[in-house]
Amino acid sequence: MPKQQRNTKVSISLFALSLSSSPVSADITKEVEDALNFYHYGKNGAVKLDLNYRYENVDQDKGAKFKGQYPDTANANTARLRAGLLSPTWHGIQGYAEYEGNLAMQEDFNSTRNGDGQFSTIADPEKSEINQLWLSYAGIPDTLVKGGRQRIKLDDDRFIGNVGWRQMETTFDSVLITHNNQQLFGLTVNAGYIGNVQTFTATTENISAPILNVSYKVGDFGTAIGYGYWLDYTERENAEKSSATYGLRFTNYQKPGDSFKLSDNYGLVYTAEWGYQQDYGHGKTAYDANRLNLMGGFTAYNFTVQGAMEQLDGKGVNRTFDTPLGTNHAFQGWADLFLVTPKDGIRDVFATVSSTFDRGEVVLSGVFHNFTDDTGQQQYGKEWDFQATKKFGKHYSLLAKYAYYSADNSIPAAAGAFTTTDTQKIWLQGNISF
Repeated sequence: MPKQQRNTKVSISLFALSLSSSPVSADITKEVEDALNFYHYGKNGAVKLDLNYRYENVDQDKGAKFKGQYPDTANANTARLRAGLLSPTWHGIQGYAEYEGNLAMQEDFNSTRNGDGQFSTIADPEKSEINQLWLSYAGIPDTLVKGGRQRIKLDDDRFIGNVGWRQMETTFDSVLITHNNQQLFGLTVNAGYIGNVQTFTATTENISAPILNVSYKVGDFGTAIGYGYWLDYTERENAEKSSATYGLRFTNYQKPGDSFKLSDNYGLVYTAEWGYQQDYGHGKTAYDANRLNLMGGFTAYNFTVQGAMEQLDGKGVNRTFDTPLGTNHAFQGWADLFLVTPKDGIRDVFATVSSTFDRGEVVLSGVFHNFTDDTGQQQYGKEWDFQATKKFGKHYSLLAKYAYYSADNSIPAAAGAFTTTDTQKIWLQGNISF
């Protein structure tokens, strides 16, 4: 039985609002939009609200033991609220402050902060915090300077992202300069420094991290990107996460619908990326490792089919290619068994099929993964992922999501804490965002 069972009318009301599409509800939505915006959103200020309800179920046949027992099935009913105030712009200066809080209406899960280790992990702790607090300056042509606690998302979020899937997101105490050169078509430079990481479990990690990301749009063919991230974790318990990473990327695919058009109804999608990582800063273990990321596919009408391979090399404990500031849920399976690279590395060969309907408001997708070590010799397991999303205009959405990881019976337990664990995860979600 649930340890905590609070009133769930919040979730029922959210779903009802999301499903509402009558002319009356459209009028109400417009009135709410007008009330929250100060004349012109993003220029003269606004109130921002985001309410996200989620039910998550995690069922594992085995895993890390708690007091000699395998974890119990986890169930989480959570509702996260973000409320922010964007100031009007004055002489190019603008500010933003945002509160974030997560309410656990049912807490039969290990949030990593509640001490309930007998359950499987769902990393959505019942916490509240200042999620963002920043000032920006846009008085320099084609340039935005932003300082304070902020959300940073670069490229596909593999290296620097906000872990937006979890209820509490990751934000950065940082300075970021973004320059979009209008004379040199398609050139964007992001250069910054991160001093602290406010994690998605509402903890703070101290870091000294210069970051650089330069991209250039190559006509209709795609975007060429070069990057360098120098992550120095200064606290002893996190020191081995320190690394210096350099990489090159060329891609024409960022979201469903992107492609190199062969005709009105057909196109090609592709990504080629290479990265190199080595020890840096307070990291005590010397190492170097490579990453290879390849994807090719095609679009036909409203369908996209992709085949891909991502490989992160590993040469032993603390000698693996890692992405500690990335949105890792989006990679190597939604069951989250490989958020940290196994000591022998990982090769993820996967295929994705997705389709959009109803003018892009309905998106269906399915993914199959085959996981091995970086040589392809040791089988880890296979995973099937499915997701359906439905938008109702700009402000309401629903999501249903499923992941099943099947571990290979021959895999040694030393390969990773949970890679030997058959895992099923189910999510139902509703969102209101203004």
